[in-house]
Amino acid sequence: MSDDDDLFGRTGETRTRLPDGADGYGPARRSARSAGRSPSRSVVTVVGVVVLLIAAIAFANRDDSSSDGGGGGGRGGGNGTEAAPTAPTGEKPVDGKAGGIPSGFPKSQQGVESATANYAVALGSADMFDKTRRHAIVDTVYTPTVAAKRKPALDKVYTGESFLSRIGLNKDGSAPDGTTFVSRMIPVGTKVTKFGGDSATVEIWYSSLFGLAGENAENPVTESWFTNTYDMRWVGGDWKVADFKQKDGPVPVGRDQRASTADDMAKAVEEYGGFTYAR
Repeated sequence: MSDDDDLFGRTGETRTRLPDGADGYGPARRSARSAGRSPSRSVVTVVGVVVLLIAAIAFANRDDSSSDGGGGGGRGGGNGTEAAPTAPTGEKPVDGKAGGIPSGFPKSQQGVESATANYAVALGSADMFDKTRRHAIVDTVYTPTVAAKRKPALDKVYTGESFLSRIGLNKDGSAPDGTTFVSRMIPVGTKVTKFGGDSATVEIWYSSLFGLAGENAENPVTESWFTNTYDMRWVGGDWKVADFKQKDGPVPVGRDQRASTADDMAKAVEEYGGFTYAR
């Protein structure tokens, strides 16, 4: 196994397993058009590129000295298995912003969940491919000590010419003419697994959209599902990220829906802006 395989292969491997009847979903459905056909080479290439991106970012954000984030009870002191409500929590949205990112979250379980969701959205955005915006995001969401250490590693990941070429971007990280670059994280839910004093551990389940929208785009926008575990610290009167880890899924069963055209996807991305406040 090469060094690259060790760095990227394990963290970013994405597997989608269709459930059988024993899982309660019934038999997997396949459209007549897709039956008997294997994925095209371009689709396989796109999936591989997305996996590489996720693994690269996870590696750049890895802190080998951190703990595994385990232990602690769930929300409300339980065992962490209780279902969290999907409705907005009782905490009022924060008014402050730093670098366009919500800030000034309360020192509570609801506050740390909101902070985690908003920071995750920023870290998964297309702004991370612009050096100025990337540094502003890193300085805002990470603890000062971690931010200083992470910026050089993240710069290396996001500016590598070979990497940018593989995902279809220009050398400066911009999208080719006639295409729109999409990189969005959409939170589905959060869960506090550890809370006490000036630290907390929060899990966030989310869907990720990544790729290029446009007629000539070789890497079309694809969807992936992950769960990140964030180690949060109370620093300077606000919650900050100290470290995070990522794992695949849970991945829902895909419906037999026709993929949208490149024009429709590009139009949707331009017309539907990302959320400015999560949870």
